[in-house]
Amino acid sequence: MFFSGVLYRFMNTSTAESATPTEEVKLSPEDGAKLKEQIQKISKECEELRAKVNEVTDKYKRALAETENTRQRMSKQIDDAKIFAIQKFSKDMIDVADILETAVDAVPKDALIGANSHLKNMYDGLKMTQNTLVQVFTRHGLVRIAPKEGDKFNPNLHEAIFQAPAPGKEPESILLVNKVGYSLHERIVRAAKVGVVKGS
Repeated sequence: MFFSGVLYRFMNTSTAESATPTEEVKLSPEDGAKLKEQIQKISKECEELRAKVNEVTDKYKRALAETENTRQRMSKQIDDAKIFAIQKFSKDMIDVADILETAVDAVPKDALIGANSHLKNMYDGLKMTQNTLVQVFTRHGLVRIAPKEGDKFNPNLHEAIFQAPAPGKEPESILLVNKVGYSLHERIVRAAKVGVVKGS
C-alpha cells in the first residue's frame, strides 16, 4: 500500500512537470473569415435540424392524438352497438306490450267483482304478465314514456297526432294519450302519441 501511494504521487508529479502550457493560436484574417463562415454554416444547419425535429415531433404528437381519438370513437361505437343491438327486438316487443295493455284495459273493473272467478284469474294473470314485461324492459334499459293529461307537450318525447281546442286547458298541453312511448338507454324508440290542446 505504501509503495502504491508513493508510485501514484511520483506519476502525478511527473505528469504535472512534463505538461506544457497551451500556446495561443493566431489566425490570419483569411482563416478567421473561413472559420466564421463555417461556424455560421454549422449554426444554420443546427437551426434547420432543430426546425425539422420540432416538425417531426409535432406530427408525432398529432398522430398520437388522432390515434387516441380514433380509439375512443371505435370504443364508443362498439359500446353503442352492444347497447342498441336489441333496438329492433325492442320495437317488436313494444307491439306485444301494447296488445297486452289493450287486453288489460278492456276488462271492465265492475266485472271483476262478483262470482266470475275465471275472468278475475285471467285478468290477474294478464296484469302479472304486464308487470313482468315492464320489469324486463326496465332491466334492459327500455323505459316507458307515459305522459299525463295536462303535461306540457315535449316534441323530443311526444308525437302530436292531432290538435284540438279545449277551453279552460293550457295551450300546448297534452289533451289525450293515445299510446305510451319508449326510450332505450335515453334514445327514443317510439315517441308517446298524444293529442295536444290547440293554441288560440
